[in-house]
Amino acid sequence: MAATKNNNQIKDIDYYKKKFWKIFFYGLGGLFLFFILASWGLFGAMPSFEDLENPDSNLATEIISTDGVTIGKFYNENRTSIKYSDLPKHLVDALIATEDERFYEHSGIDGRGTMRAVLSLGTSGGASTLTQQLAKLLFHGEGSKFFLFRIVQKAKEWIIAIRLERQYTKNEIIAMYLNKADFVNTAVGIRSAAKVYFGKEPRDLSIEEGAMLVGMLKNPSLFNPIRRIEKVKNRRNVVLGQMVKNGFLDESSKQALENKPIVLHFHPESHIDGIGTYFREYLRDFMKNWVKENKKPDGSDYDIYKDGLKIHTTIDSRMQLYAEESVTEHLQNLQLELDSQHKESKNAPFVNISKEETDKLLLRAMKASERWRVLKEQDMSDEDIIKTFDVKTKMTVFTWKGDKDTIMTPTDSIRYYKGFLQSGLMAMEPQTGHIKAWVGGINYKYFQYDHVGQGARQVGSTFKPFVYATAIEQLNMSPCDSIIDSPFMIHKGRHHVTEDWEPKNSDNKYRGMVTLKKALANSINTVSAKLIDKVGPEAVVELTHKLGVKSEIPVQPSIALGAVEITVEDMVAAYSTFANEGVYIKPQFITRIEDKNGEVIYEPVPESHDVLNKDIAFAVIKLLEGVTEGGSGSRLRTQGGGAGDNRWTGYPYMFTNPIAGKTGTTQNQSDGWFMGMVPNLTTGVWVGCEDRSARFKGITYGQGATAALPIWGLFMKKCYADTSLNVSKKDFERPSNLSIKVDCWAPVVKDSTEIEQDTDEFAL
Repeated sequence: MAATKNNNQIKDIDYYKKKFWKIFFYGLGGLFLFFILASWGLFGAMPSFEDLENPDSNLATEIISTDGVTIGKFYNENRTSIKYSDLPKHLVDALIATEDERFYEHSGIDGRGTMRAVLSLGTSGGASTLTQQLAKLLFHGEGSKFFLFRIVQKAKEWIIAIRLERQYTKNEIIAMYLNKADFVNTAVGIRSAAKVYFGKEPRDLSIEEGAMLVGMLKNPSLFNPIRRIEKVKNRRNVVLGQMVKNGFLDESSKQALENKPIVLHFHPESHIDGIGTYFREYLRDFMKNWVKENKKPDGSDYDIYKDGLKIHTTIDSRMQLYAEESVTEHLQNLQLELDSQHKESKNAPFVNISKEETDKLLLRAMKASERWRVLKEQDMSDEDIIKTFDVKTKMTVFTWKGDKDTIMTPTDSIRYYKGFLQSGLMAMEPQTGHIKAWVGGINYKYFQYDHVGQGARQVGSTFKPFVYATAIEQLNMSPCDSIIDSPFMIHKGRHHVTEDWEPKNSDNKYRGMVTLKKALANSINTVSAKLIDKVGPEAVVELTHKLGVKSEIPVQPSIALGAVEITVEDMVAAYSTFANEGVYIKPQFITRIEDKNGEVIYEPVPESHDVLNKDIAFAVIKLLEGVTEGGSGSRLRTQGGGAGDNRWTGYPYMFTNPIAGKTGTTQNQSDGWFMGMVPNLTTGVWVGCEDRSARFKGITYGQGATAALPIWGLFMKKCYADTSLNVSKKDFERPSNLSIKVDCWAPVVKDSTEIEQDTDEFAL
C-alpha cells in the first residue's frame, strides 16, 4: 500500500512538472511570439529603419542675428536640438543619477529594474530606462490607462528601445532625450528650457540650475517653477541627493547647493516677446513665399514651424536692442506732452476734425478690428455689432508703465490707442544693403502695424534731397551755387498744375540770395519749388524711383515739399545710395538659410544698380552735412533736447563727427522724420500717430527735429558707446578728382531769428 501510494505521488509530481514546463514553454513561446508580432507591427505601426535614423523631432526654425544671437523662432513646438558636446557634464550626471542609474550598463532594458517592478507590481516604479522614455517620446506617446493596451505599448516600448540602442550611441540617446523632453511654458527641449527659465545656453547652466531642470522631467506640470517654486526646490534637492548617492557630487557641495534659492530669469519665447518682433513678422511673411519657390530635394515644401531651419539675418542684436531702447526712451517722454496737450479736449486725440469725421474714423477702425470679424462670422448685423462696441468690458491695455487691467468700452479703447505716438526706425549698412536694426512700432503685442515696411507716410522735407540731386545732375549745379529765396509761383497749366501754386516758407520769411547748401539746411520751400520747376517733376520722379522708392509718386511740383507717401525702408535705401557713391543696393535682411543639418539651402544675391555718379552723390552728402552743421539738425552738435522743455535736456548728443542728415515735418505736424547718415550706417526715423488727425496742436513738439531726431541721436550715442560695432566717425570718402565744388567759402550758419522747423505747405 505504502509503495503504491509513493508511486502515485511520484506520478503526480511528474505530471505537474511536465504541466509546469509545458505551461512555461508555451508561455515563453507565446511571449516570444507576442514580441515578434509586435515588432512586425501587428499591434500598431512600428518605426522603420528610416524613422529611427531620422526621428521626427518637430524642430523650431531659428532666427539668428549677424552676431550669432537667436533673436526669435518659428515653431509648433519650441524645440531646437543641440549635440551632446553642448551639454555640461553635471547636467548629464544629474540625469543619469535621477532617471536611470544603470544607463551605461544595459542595452535599453534594465532587467534588474524590470524584475523588481514585476515583483512589486509596479509599486517600486515602472523601471523605464532613459532609452524607453525616449522611445515613448519619439514614437508612441503616453501609455494607455487600460491594462491590456498598456502591456502592448510596453512591449512596443521595449522593442523600440532595443532598436534605438543598436542605432545610436549612449551619448546620442541622452542628447535626443533632452532635446525631446517638454519643460512646459513654451520650453521644449533642454536648449529652450535653459533659455526660457534662465536666459542661458545649456553649457552655461550652474549645477543647481541643471538639477532643477532634471527634476522637472518627472512631471513638468507638477514641478512647474512658475507656479510651484517650493515644490520645485524640494524636487531639485532630491536630484542633488541622487547625485551624491551615485558619486557625482560630494555631501558638502550638496548641502551648499540645496540651500540656494531658485533664481529664475523667465523669458517665454513667444512671437510677441523679445527683440525684433516687427522684423520677425516681416521675415515670417517673406518665408511664406520663400517656401513656395524653394523646395526640398524630394520636391516637398519646407515647413518653417517644424523643419528646424536656421535663418541667418543681417540684424545685429546689439543695434536692434539700442534702437528699441531709444524709441522707448524718447517716445514715453514725448507721449507725456501729447497727453498734456489733449487733456482738456473732448475730441482727444484728434485735432481740427468734426464729430462726423471722428465717427467715420472710429467706424473704420471698428470694421478693421478682430471683434468685428468674429461677430460678423456669427451673422450679426452691422447695427448690432456697433452696439457691442459701446458696452463696457474688462480688458488689459498698454501703457508706458506696463500692462493695465481696466474697464472701458471697445470704442473708448480704439480712441485710447489712436492717441499713442508710434515710430518706425530702420538702420542699414549702405555698402552692403544689410539691415542692422528694424523697429516697426512701440509694442508688437498691442500695435501690430509695421511702420517700417508696411506703412507709407508723407515724408515732408526729407524728400527735398531728391529734388536737389536731380538739379545737380541735370543743371550742373553745386552746393555752393546761389539761388534767390523770394516769393515764387508756378502758374496754372505749367507742369500740369490745375491752379496757380505759390508755396510759402514755414516762417513766412525770405532771405534773398542763398547757397543751395544753406537752402537745404534751412529747408527753404521756395528754393525747392524753383528747382523742381527748372528740372520738371518727371525727372525728380524718375530719379526717386531709381533710388528704390516703390511708392506711386504724383507728377506734380508739390512733391518738392514732400507731398509723397514713402515707407521708412525705402527712404533708408534711397539715402544710402548717396552714402554708397551713387550705387543703389536693395535692402537685405538674410545672409543665408540652412537646413537642420547645417547645409546651406539659400543665399540671396544682392541687387544693385548705378543711379548717380560719385561726384553728384558726394555733393548731396555735403548738402546734407549742412543740415547738421547749422540747419534744422544742428541740435545734434549741442546739448540736444527739444524746445527748451526740461524733459528733453537729458539728451546731450554733442556729436563732433561728420553727419549727413535731413529733418522732415508734414502739414499739421502729423509726421516727424529724421534721416541720418555716417559713412557706414544710414538710419531713418519716423514718428507720428496712427491717424494723421491725431497729432500735436503746434509745431514745437510735432516737428521732425523734436519728434524723430532725438531717437536717432540716442541710438547713435548707444552705438558709438559700443566700440565693438565699429560705427564710423570718419569723413565720407571724397572722390578723387572731384568735379563739383562742395567746399563753399562761408559755413552754413543758421540765422539767429530762424525757428528750428521745416513744416511745408502742399496744397496746389
